[in-house]
Amino acid sequence: MGPNPTDRGKPGTKQHLITECQGIPLASLLTGANRHDSMVFADLIDAVPLIQQPSGQRRKRPAKLHADKAYDMPRCRRVLHRRRIKVRIARKGIESSQRLGRHRWVVERTLAWLHRYRRLTIRYERRADLHQAFLTLGCALICFNHLPPQQGL
Repeated sequence: MGPNPTDRGKPGTKQHLITECQGIPLASLLTGANRHDSMVFADLIDAVPLIQQPSGQRRKRPAKLHADKAYDMPRCRRVLHRRRIKVRIARKGIESSQRLGRHRWVVERTLAWLHRYRRLTIRYERRADLHQAFLTLGCALICFNHLPPQQGL
């Protein structure tokens, strides 16, 4: 029958992703499937590049972050508070997942866009750096597709 799919020791990789409100990827990381999402939370937040404000000043981080119940841990909340990011994390046992669904579907849609690329759906590479490169390329292609068309070319 095989091992339980929810087992912590399962093989494979996880793609961690932060998107902006339209679904454009801001940062992505690749980890083993047996690592909990909250373990790479700080690294993923730090991977977000500088964001330019209309006033010309640059912010280091987004103003607020929506996350699902997997990130409802004091460690994740402290990471956001230290970086002055408003916390919008669904609380376990208190809030229903339906309220968060308004924002969660954006990330799920972006993951679906990434999985259009076959190399990201099924991992063919043995080396993690190659798979991370394909993940970054997939994110770059999604960003490219969101650019407005150039006139006069």
